[in-house]
Amino acid sequence: MSVRETVNRDWFNPNIELPYQLRLDDFALAMQDVYDFFFDVNTLFNDRGLPRLEEVLRPANMSGTISDMMTASMARHSRSLCQNNYHNGHPDLIVRGRYQLDSIQAGEEGVEIKTTRNRGGSVDTHGAREQWLCVFVYEIDKVTEPAVQRRATRFTEVYIAHVTREDFRRNARGELGTRTASLHREGLQKLRNSWVYLAQ
Repeated sequence: MSVRETVNRDWFNPNIELPYQLRLDDFALAMQDVYDFFFDVNTLFNDRGLPRLEEVLRPANMSGTISDMMTASMARHSRSLCQNNYHNGHPDLIVRGRYQLDSIQAGEEGVEIKTTRNRGGSVDTHGAREQWLCVFVYEIDKVTEPAVQRRATRFTEVYIAHVTREDFRRNARGELGTRTASLHREGLQKLRNSWVYLAQ
């Protein structure tokens, strides 16, 4: 069974300017919350002869689960941000007390949380809009054998930047697909220049 993953404080960017009174400690504590959750769940699964949660969830479900957990944990540790209580509202984190019942379908004050396995933070969004965008990049060990020796899932990159509509490109949509938007090359560079955490 893998050991509990821990956040490496040396990998944070001490020069990053964070919005909404966010602190590096908020990121570290939220990331550790996720590590602790997976360690506890996978220890329980291992004791019962079950595969790790990472092998049970489909990739999209895994990303959604981590995104929801990061949103909740960041809200818990942040001084000024809370979860957006509007179902599928934007952004995920909003300024506490700014909107009625801390609920807004499309607000302007807050931080949108995304998670991905794509190195460099490239991620699809439901639309191009001006926003503070925070992307957590994680990696999952699915190749080490035997499986019980696989490394715990960990975050390798975290970015946060203020982006505008002009930083996005619209993605082609299939006949049954949902229209999405992604940061174009210059937009991605803006995001990457504003890194919070980079694994060495």
